Amino acid sequence: MFTNLLQLYTFVDQTMDRLRERFPAEIACGRGCADCCAAVFDVSFIEALFLLAYFRQLPKPDRLEILDHAETALAAWRKLTAGAGDLSTARIRCPLLTAANVCAAYPARPVNCRTYGVPTVINGAAHVCGLSGFDKGQTYFTIQLAPLQQSLLDYSCKLAGAVEGGRRFPIAEVLLHPAPFAAILAK
Repeated sequence: MFTNLLQLYTFVDQTMDRLRERFPAEIACGRGCADCCAAVFDVSFIEALFLLAYFRQLPKPDRLEILDHAETALAAWRKLTAGAGDLSTARIRCPLLTAANVCAAYPARPVNCRTYGVPTVINGAAHVCGLSGFDKGQTYFTIQLAPLQQSLLDYSCKLAGAVEGGRRFPIAEVLLHPAPFAAILAK
């Protein structure tokens, strides 16, 4: 069920490894840095399903703590998306981020998390982590997110159909309201 997703994650991780080798001074990512964990984004159906499957394997006390954080994150998400807030600059702490600033689901983290910290482009807009050392006005390798997101959409639609597979989900919603994923996870 997750073969294509894992292959995509491997490709992204290998690309990021090469970028870390090429730009060690510019990429500020490291254990305990959690800037990306407050960036506001949603995930594809396949990524949500993979995260949920991983989450369900965590120890019960960890899951309960994460669900507490998810309530707060989902309330903030709904408030933000109900208004005219700017998702690209908004900050909502990911419910999977532990008190030690470590991702509780690091092996299952989505593409947006995996590519954070390097220059990216989606829908013609460039983004880069504000903590990175990439200088404005300089030219760097840039990850085009649209083809990655298209692959995720394709995998999602193949797995769940065009309607459900075409949806996107905030991580907090996935954890708190897993019903859309239950039948597929039960297979």
